[in-house]
Amino acid sequence: MPTYRDLFAIAEFRVLFVNRCVVMLSVAASGLALGTLTYESTGSAVLTALAMFGGPLMSLVASQLLLAASDSVRPRTALMLQMAAPLVANGLQALPGLPWQARFALLAIPYVVNAMFSGTQWVVVREIVPDGSYVLARSTFNLAVGGMQVVGYGLGGLALLWLSPRDLFLVAAVADAVCLVNVRLGLRDRPARGADGEAGVVRRTAAVNRRLLGSRVTRPLYVAMWVPNGLVVGAEALFVPYGHGSVAGYLFAAGAAGMMVGDLLVGRFVPAHRRDALIGPLRFVLAAPYLLLLLGPPPAVTVAVAFVASVGYAAGLPLQERLFTHTDEAVHGQAMGLYGTGLMVWQAIGALLGGLVASVVSPAHAMGVMAVASALVTLANTPRLRRSAPAERAAVSACASPSS
Repeated sequence: MPTYRDLFAIAEFRVLFVNRCVVMLSVAASGLALGTLTYESTGSAVLTALAMFGGPLMSLVASQLLLAASDSVRPRTALMLQMAAPLVANGLQALPGLPWQARFALLAIPYVVNAMFSGTQWVVVREIVPDGSYVLARSTFNLAVGGMQVVGYGLGGLALLWLSPRDLFLVAAVADAVCLVNVRLGLRDRPARGADGEAGVVRRTAAVNRRLLGSRVTRPLYVAMWVPNGLVVGAEALFVPYGHGSVAGYLFAAGAAGMMVGDLLVGRFVPAHRRDALIGPLRFVLAAPYLLLLLGPPPAVTVAVAFVASVGYAAGLPLQERLFTHTDEAVHGQAMGLYGTGLMVWQAIGALLGGLVASVVSPAHAMGVMAVASALVTLANTPRLRRSAPAERAAVSACASPSS
């Protein structure tokens, strides 16, 4: 069974891991800086929230047109562009006197570039780690992201006591420059996986997206990775109206801790041959604890519910393994990029649905309703998901390549 020692013995894995940690520090610092400047300029809570968390919305549009670039550009070049885009944007954000409209335009730059190459990193990770180690590697990155978000926002908040928001942008730009150099010197150059020039990026993106979502094998995988998660995120979006003040903070902290524990257990301690069998149970663990909220338990119980339920997010790890297995290597980057894009879409849909339900019933009951919906989707999708199960792989053809 692979271990953390095995992963960190790989030089290129260390490069990508360090970059992931430093990137999260950069994102936290630049997000705090932009949010602070936007609120100072506009006094608008809505624009401030969009400045800090609205960037992924720009990725949604770009990814529908440009995802194929994940497979048609050399991986090291793609990752360098992902580092160069925020470097340029954060450097320009540090200029004094910029109107908030210009700052929003600069915010779009890294998110559009990231949308183009959102699947590249995971394809490289899968290539450099030993066979059977992808789940452990991905869970290691997930743990790093969760931890560095806490550290990054904490350090950024402290830094604002001594630095101006524009200084924070410069700190973020330096971090991006370090990552750019790290990728250039630390990763081996590899050829692009997709065939070059067979079609424009936009046409290729649309064609492969249709093929992935039209397949009887891969479509249920995307449903399993997107919809149950998104509906439970709709429950989590109600933590603030449910808990108010410190209780909401405990709920978010418990949810983050549960996700990290789930990734750690599934990625490190569950043998590879048993992970796939946990997909169904973990999908139900994600939703079932929230059903207790229909009974109106005290807040302390709800904190425990948030922790236990969030362990269920770890089902995404073996599901990603199935996705790699059932897609052609030439479209692995786009397949993973589509996964990330759809996940963001369904999180937004889930949050909207949760808010709508909470306008009719109490927040606690609305959270329970969203959990019921998540469990029902998992139940309905289970027969279709069997098409991609390991026992069926010999009988079910993988997703066709774009040239077929």
